[in-house]
Amino acid sequence: MRRRRSAKIVATLGPASAGGERIRALFDAGVDVFRLNFSHGTHDEHRARFAEIRQVEAETGRPIGILADMQGPKLRVGNFLGGRAELVAGARFRFDLDPSLGNTSRAPLPHPEVFAAIEKGTELLLDDGKLRLRVIKCGADFAETEILVGGTLSDHKGVNVPNVVLPISAITEKDRADLSFALEQGADWIALSFVQRPEDVAEARKLIGNAAGIMVKLEKPAAISRLDEIIELSDALMVARGDLGVEMPPEDVPTVQRTVIHACRVAGKPVIVATQMLESMITAPTPTRAEASDVATAVYEGADAVMLSAETAAGLYPVEAVTMMDRIACRVQEDPLYFKTLDAGRMPPEHTNSDAISMAACQVAETVGAAAIVSFTSSGATALRAARERPSVPILALTPNLGTARRLALLWGAHCVHLPDIKNFNDMVQKAVRAAHREEIAQSGQRVVVTAGVPFGTPGSTNVLRIAWVDR
Repeated sequence: MRRRRSAKIVATLGPASAGGERIRALFDAGVDVFRLNFSHGTHDEHRARFAEIRQVEAETGRPIGILADMQGPKLRVGNFLGGRAELVAGARFRFDLDPSLGNTSRAPLPHPEVFAAIEKGTELLLDDGKLRLRVIKCGADFAETEILVGGTLSDHKGVNVPNVVLPISAITEKDRADLSFALEQGADWIALSFVQRPEDVAEARKLIGNAAGIMVKLEKPAAISRLDEIIELSDALMVARGDLGVEMPPEDVPTVQRTVIHACRVAGKPVIVATQMLESMITAPTPTRAEASDVATAVYEGADAVMLSAETAAGLYPVEAVTMMDRIACRVQEDPLYFKTLDAGRMPPEHTNSDAISMAACQVAETVGAAAIVSFTSSGATALRAARERPSVPILALTPNLGTARRLALLWGAHCVHLPDIKNFNDMVQKAVRAAHREEIAQSGQRVVVTAGVPFGTPGSTNVLRIAWVDR
């Protein structure tokens, strides 16, 4: 089941997409990686979804990636008398640590770390930015504010503190329990929420090691200001535009998206564009034209993957949403300007054997009209460097490590196959051409460009390039 597109699709599972049959339908429609949102659901529910995904994987023979998304340190107000209160613009409003029910003049905010970080003039955003308040006086356990934009505030609504680095870890106690469970179940990617600084990623690395790839969700402007450091410490990034758009002006988000995609491509690390991509398909069978253009823009910019959230987790048309996203991505790739645009943004290679071979493989494939680039890889590094070049032919990633194959399901242009390790150089060539033919990537009489590392099985040692004919 080969995808006819280079950009990948990530879909979130939820009530609308539960059950093995629905997961299979989503995979058939085009999903490459399934996201499990640990902000919702129990461990038993997630365990069932892990099993259902792996069953689909076994039935189809295709490696499928699983992304476990941690909730992170979500800040929320406490409870109100009657469940809600009306905040009027121009009035004063107080936050404090007192757990008693809130009203129209005050509310509990059970986060002392917020009071420790804010100062006079700091703005607080409530309920995804619908309400805006400015601090006029604060202390270790309170904040007096002026209501700039009023509205209804109800129990447990979220609080954002833009442009302030809060003294909290990106990994909560709940996250630690969820993380341990996800790794035990075999998650391929762990997504970290509300990362503010590189130290948050380093803390996660100590817990995760190499058991799964670490994906940083960019939701805080503070993280954008230290983007290069965060990219260096992570394995992939996600532009989470929903939360990011709460804490920065909407007009800044497209520029940030483009900047992050470019920076990840320079580093040779996958990047996902996420949230509100086909938002109207939560309740409608077709998207708006603006949403279709939004998905296309992310694909044109070279994102490794585009993601569906509520569209597949809770929407009325989950399979249709995936089908539409697949159609958009395929249509973009049919545009002659697509690869010309990607080629114009090609980065100079780093001074390494891997980059020299990967860049040469793309040039050779184009020169001889090869059907594909075949990358033998144990850790995934060879395929990552090949994808960095954004070649105009598919990348057939062959690996003896099933975990690597599943992780590479997220990678731009990669068609991943799990197969036994190679024994020698001739065995490598034979397996390359057989796999290319079997996976319907190359036909008899076509050529493929094969890259690998000698000695075989040594991560990051790409140093061989071979042109091979497909004769079976």
